[in-house]
Amino acid sequence: MRILGIDPGYAIVGYGIIESDAGKLVPLDYGAIETPAKLPTAERLVMIEKRVTELICEVKPDEIAIEELFFNTNITTGIKVAQARGVILLCCAKLCPKLFEYTPLQIKSTVTGNGTAAKTQVQYMVKSLLRLRDTPKPDDAADALAAAICHALSAQGVKRGLK
Repeated sequence: MRILGIDPGYAIVGYGIIESDAGKLVPLDYGAIETPAKLPTAERLVMIEKRVTELICEVKPDEIAIEELFFNTNITTGIKVAQARGVILLCCAKLCPKLFEYTPLQIKSTVTGNGTAAKTQVQYMVKSLLRLRDTPKPDDAADALAAAICHALSAQGVKRGLK
């Protein structure tokens, strides 16, 4: 099964693609979609929509795992991230009928065994579970891979498919 993991963001959207076959996890690709800070919000959202659509069409995932929004103390940033997440969800829902959402706690618990794990612990486990030479960069890509791993390892225990 090909799984696309997405860590939604406004400035940076992390993505990670893995294959999961009988418990064996194989990394295929990872990276980030970045939007320039100087552009207006609407233009940045269009960039995200275009690149996420291209990514899904290129990868042709069987399922998509996306991290749920975690609100921080900066409400302005939170609103922009929520807007970007909405665009990402719409793209995913239109192009892949199997979309699953996981909280940061669920992802950390599944990947590390500890729901309060530090970012460095998650990165270490992503690197280890996927047998990568280096820690995926940027951090958003590692988080996206963690979402994909969470989905693969949870045996879809938290199903929220759209169709």
